Amino acid sequence: MLLAPSRRRIAEENMRRCLPELSQEQRARLLRENFEHYGVLALEILHMFSPIPGHYRRYAARVARLEGFEHWNRAADKGKGVLFVSAHLANWEFAASAAALKGIPITITTRFLKPKWLHRKMEAARLSTGVRALYQPRTLPGVLRALRANEAVTFVMDQYAPPPMGTWAVFFGAKVHTLAAVGSIAQRTGAAIIPAKQRRTPDGIVHIVLEPELDLGNAAGDPDKAAQILVSRVEKWIREEPRQWLWVHRRFKNAVWPDSAAAVSPRAS
Repeated sequence: MLLAPSRRRIAEENMRRCLPELSQEQRARLLRENFEHYGVLALEILHMFSPIPGHYRRYAARVARLEGFEHWNRAADKGKGVLFVSAHLANWEFAASAAALKGIPITITTRFLKPKWLHRKMEAARLSTGVRALYQPRTLPGVLRALRANEAVTFVMDQYAPPPMGTWAVFFGAKVHTLAAVGSIAQRTGAAIIPAKQRRTPDGIVHIVLEPELDLGNAAGDPDKAAQILVSRVEKWIREEPRQWLWVHRRFKNAVWPDSAAAVSPRAS
């Protein structure tokens, strides 16, 4: 934590805002455990940079476990493609890799990384396990192509997504900009929505749990309502395992908290 004081401040503020029911001592312990998680995560990600051909593929196959494959199978039988909804819990890179290694044709939506050498390394490691990527901001054509081919596309719902990509949703009591496209894409294409969460157990295994297909009901035609349902699911996961979420992420930029009529400063979120 001493090596990342600015990130520590972001994590402390996020925890204070999101988990007011915790005492100061409990938040301090959570912060320490959260940074221990980042240490493990960093070591896991380092395997993606191995110069040994096939190393990351073998490593991911050994330490990542996919559960709930039957939910994917049932959704794929409909032939309309699948939208995985996930979050930055445990090791999210393993989530896509475990699915691909199990035979699920999967594409993630993400951003270009800087510098270029880092982007190339990450892309090569993902491809070694069968994971393809679409890069923002122009991801929609690729998403639609994948769904027409009855493949899977993954979106993470815990990232800051300003308009026009995002809409307001309540997350940990705050109104925050949240990705709005998933519900609209599902309605347009008939694709199934499957929530997918990750958790690391003490033995070092990362379990990727595919939940049953999510029925948005009347919210399917309303991007705002759909986004709220999805982000509420993510909040539930985080509350179940707060040690393994990305608290250092500036998720709450321009958020409106219940105790403030104005957006909070990006510096403090």
